[in-house]
Amino acid sequence: MADIDTIAIAPLFGPPSPARDQIDLRIMAAASGIGFMSIRDFPGDDWLTRRNRARLLAIFSLPEAEKQKLLRWNFDRTKQNVYRGWFPLQPGAVSYKEGIDMGPDVADARTEPSGLDAGDLLCEATPLPPESALPGWREAASGYYKAMETVGNALLRSVARGLGLTETIFDKDFEGGISTLRLIRYPLRDPNGGVDLSSPDFSVMHKGEMRTIIGREHADSGFVTLLAQDGVEGLQAKNLAGEWIDVPPADNTLAVNFGQLLERWTAGRVRATRHRVIAPKQARFSIPFFYEPRVDAEIAPLPLDGAEPFEPFLYGDYLWDTATKFVEMSGVRHLRQPRRAKAS
Repeated sequence: MADIDTIAIAPLFGPPSPARDQIDLRIMAAASGIGFMSIRDFPGDDWLTRRNRARLLAIFSLPEAEKQKLLRWNFDRTKQNVYRGWFPLQPGAVSYKEGIDMGPDVADARTEPSGLDAGDLLCEATPLPPESALPGWREAASGYYKAMETVGNALLRSVARGLGLTETIFDKDFEGGISTLRLIRYPLRDPNGGVDLSSPDFSVMHKGEMRTIIGREHADSGFVTLLAQDGVEGLQAKNLAGEWIDVPPADNTLAVNFGQLLERWTAGRVRATRHRVIAPKQARFSIPFFYEPRVDAEIAPLPLDGAEPFEPFLYGDYLWDTATKFVEMSGVRHLRQPRRAKAS
């Protein structure tokens, strides 16, 4: 697959049928091939209209003083929240963005994810703006979060069927999970901001034009990422030939990619694709949803032919190890210790 397939996934939400089987085949082709796809036609896809995206992205219109109240501990040591909350622009970083990470408490129906240690930093509450500051915003964030959980579950069930496994094999690990809803703004970068934008770390040649990098090349660390874009180009994925291709930012679709842990868990049958963001001609907004299991979910070998055995480990330990390597989480690694040693 050289291009990114756009798949109408409505059959995933119905009973077994030839149509669902065909969608499963296309999803596995994308997952095992380029590792990216776009999806449309699913419950909750009305959240992807421009009007409803704007309801979520209204948080960026908050005054700076209100944003400061939502900062994480590594940006304001007076705060208690470490893993959830606001991260500001960091002018010297390649990934030039600001935004907020929110957990399952934003969905209201689950104020505490089930089966979790309330003292675990990965389970902390999300600092949110008051209703008076952004009327209707919390309702929108809750509705969007719940819709993405439903889509994430349907996609993982499809992957399970594509692997020849029981379709519900992942369900127990994701019940009461700690999925992250992130809202991001990529502003235009000031060429006089004290950073040499011509250096290889900050710029690339794309279609004969030098473009600034605003999202460093990486592969997501987890399972499934559901990304709503705002119609502005910039996201790129690396295809099997090693070429960078544009991920279409079409309205009413989600860009979907798979993470390194799912690749490992499925013995490489699902591919975690490297991707990056290059600067468009205007500010860019994106809404990624990282579908994640419980902190105490044990990642153990799946019953797949030819899969290499590995020692089981807890998802929370893996997540903390990987998440704290990103620039917006710098300086917090020492605050959480592994909850359990790897099984011998």
